[in-house]
Amino acid sequence: MAELFRFGVSLDKALLDKFDRYIRERNYSNRSEAFRDLIRQELIKKEWNEGDDVAGAITLIYDHHRRDLLNKITDLQHDFQKVIISTQHIHLDHDNCLEIVAVRGKPEEIIRLTDMLKSIKGVKHGTLSMSSTGKDIE
Repeated sequence: MAELFRFGVSLDKALLDKFDRYIRERNYSNRSEAFRDLIRQELIKKEWNEGDDVAGAITLIYDHHRRDLLNKITDLQHDFQKVIISTQHIHLDHDNCLEIVAVRGKPEEIIRLTDMLKSIKGVKHGTLSMSSTGKDIE
């Protein structure tokens, strides 16, 4: 296990009260766990801004009845096969599908893929969940 260090933090009372509400709403067991998550979140943002190997997931919602839409999505995924680890296709209802694309690689390539997928006519919604390969996160 990693060596633990204790340190003090000075905060305005109103900010601390908001933080305490935040950690209760998200079911953290203590402030330390919440601080660790916030620090990791910022380190992951730094990885995406400066990094060379990141991971994440692209989610898309689309109408599968849209002409040639699935072919366009699949063709684009083939063009980016170096960053795509896996895909999962889920039928939400008779008209709508959810596609989850697990990605790993250079941040700029993953963002480019995300933007291209989201801009295909017929895609109703798309998001990129930015994460880490875990190598540099404790």
